[in-house]
Amino acid sequence: MAKRIFVTAVNTDIGKTFTTLKLLEQYAKEEIRVCAIKLVETGVRDGVYPDGDLLLKKVKELNPEAADLNIEDIVPISYELPAAPYIASRGKALDFELLNRAIDKLEKLCDVLIIEGVGGLFVPVDANFMMIDLILFFNAKALLVTHCSLGCINDSLLSLKALQNRNIDAVMAFNCREENNDFAIHSEPFFIHKNIEVLKVQEEIETICDVLYNLD
Repeated sequence: MAKRIFVTAVNTDIGKTFTTLKLLEQYAKEEIRVCAIKLVETGVRDGVYPDGDLLLKKVKELNPEAADLNIEDIVPISYELPAAPYIASRGKALDFELLNRAIDKLEKLCDVLIIEGVGGLFVPVDANFMMIDLILFFNAKALLVTHCSLGCINDSLLSLKALQNRNIDAVMAFNCREENNDFAIHSEPFFIHKNIEVLKVQEEIETICDVLYNLD
């Protein structure tokens, strides 16, 4: 079985796909075979997968063994409505057998499998499961992507606590965008005070990859 890393976030539009692409590039740079899967993608219209197409292109670029993969291998389940999977599917139960088959296929091609989630930890995927439940179900380590805007302290700590309460091994990474130049003044001092390591996706992806890879 490949090393499974589940990329989740404190909310939607935080940078999960951006971070997943960075992880893929860094592991490949270290000569580690990589693949990625987005278990469910919503907002898929006219054959366009906003996240899945990027992941498929990157995986094929980095892993010659993935040359024959198609978009359904990377995104096994998709819906047109850009909403939580439970809403987009109209309450349809998640097909875990389909997802397991997709993961099994990809793991034959890689040493590290990046699993990208949808939205935040408590996005409902069906009537019984939230996104956080899938991290445990697929026996993955978690990378929690958070933001650097005002409010990130609250958002980060709530999500980090949720993972800890489920005994999920997790690393937190900050996706700081150009407009977040006040992070060092308004938020970062608190994390430093609490001895919470501030790992930034753009600057410290190598460290993030190493820490994730070495989680037991």
